[in-house]
Amino acid sequence: MTQWKKVKIGEFLTEREGRYKPDDDKVSKCKRLDKIDFSGTIHLSDKPTKTDMIIVHPGDLVISGINVAKGAVTVYKGDEPVCATIHYSSYTFDSSKVDLDYFKFFVKSPAFISALQKQVKGGIKTEIKPKHLLPLEITIPDLQTQQEIVKKISLQLQKTEQFFEEIESQKKYAKLLRQNILQDAIEGKLTEDWRKTHPVIKGDPYYDVEALFEHISKERDNKKKQKKLSPITDDEKLFEIPESWKWVRLDDLFEHKTGKTLNGVNNKGNIIRKYITTSNLYWDFFDFDNVKEMRFTEDEIRKYSIKKGDLLVCEGGDVGRAAIWNYDYSVCYQNHVHRLRFYYPINLRFYYFILFFYKLSGYIESQAKGMGIQGLSSKRLGLFVFPLPPLKEQEEIVNKVESLLAKVTELENQITEREQLAKQLMQSILQDAFEEK
Repeated sequence: MTQWKKVKIGEFLTEREGRYKPDDDKVSKCKRLDKIDFSGTIHLSDKPTKTDMIIVHPGDLVISGINVAKGAVTVYKGDEPVCATIHYSSYTFDSSKVDLDYFKFFVKSPAFISALQKQVKGGIKTEIKPKHLLPLEITIPDLQTQQEIVKKISLQLQKTEQFFEEIESQKKYAKLLRQNILQDAIEGKLTEDWRKTHPVIKGDPYYDVEALFEHISKERDNKKKQKKLSPITDDEKLFEIPESWKWVRLDDLFEHKTGKTLNGVNNKGNIIRKYITTSNLYWDFFDFDNVKEMRFTEDEIRKYSIKKGDLLVCEGGDVGRAAIWNYDYSVCYQNHVHRLRFYYPINLRFYYFILFFYKLSGYIESQAKGMGIQGLSSKRLGLFVFPLPPLKEQEEIVNKVESLLAKVTELENQITEREQLAKQLMQSILQDAFEEK
């Protein structure tokens, strides 16, 4: 009968010590480990960081403290040392005591999760650092049995891994399908047949884009004297649009304003309002769980309030992330959020879909380059070019897109269910493998 014994992980793993500032000569010229995906593949990057660093040497075991239990564990097989932020840890290991593949499987198993929950304060919700990992007491068999377990797991997981590969392909397909629907929508392809039965009616903004733009421009000029926008060049036009549409800039359509940063210390206001930040703003919805409340003056409320029908866009973070405020009450917002308020009623969902497509296609990030960590400036966003269809066609496009995207969402839900089943199967295999016999 195989003998299992209790050992501390520190008996076979030894932390690679050393912590460096990002500008330290020892790390400043190294490539940086950007992430370890859940399959154990390392991705390197040249992007700078302000976080303290460690050095990873060829042959080291590298562990993501945040995602270790999801499989973000691997051996670095490069030829030159790389650096990583302190959210990672690097180890040498004693191969006479532990089979490395056995350990990599073990940290994905329910047995590892159970050990963390029993011995680490905060359990799997804690970022796992060497001080948590190395003293962790686990039960393992002898080396030969470890290697036999690895062979058994590998055979059982072959079909599961194929399942996961298929799921990843399905996810990519669903994302591409969503992008193609949006692209066809904003290029006018979804409404080609509709236009054949709904010709231009001169002077009617519902069927004549020039009449619509005239109404928008008039309302824009009535607000206040506006700076004349530069003409849109052919190079700026991102794709072909129908002849009955028109290219415009974002600032043609929207009164555009960023909010105010208030820290609650030097704030002298006496009116309490909820305060929306980029951490509350997601694609097409708002997270109200951690909304702050701040004190505002009456003047600040006039300047920095959101009202129903405003389109909000993130300046930084997940740059370009957008949602429509569809609530009857008003809140204020921070300076890293752009508030777009139309001059003349247009279909906000249509313009939300344009921003979503611009995000998926990479256009927003391309425009944010060079803007620093703050992301997309007001000036740059105001110059974005948008297609403008007549009002009725905007409505028709939105109806078609909503219907098609609902089907994509249904497909994505099915993919998620398959992924959960695959994860349950994998956990069952690992649970069985790491039970003492």
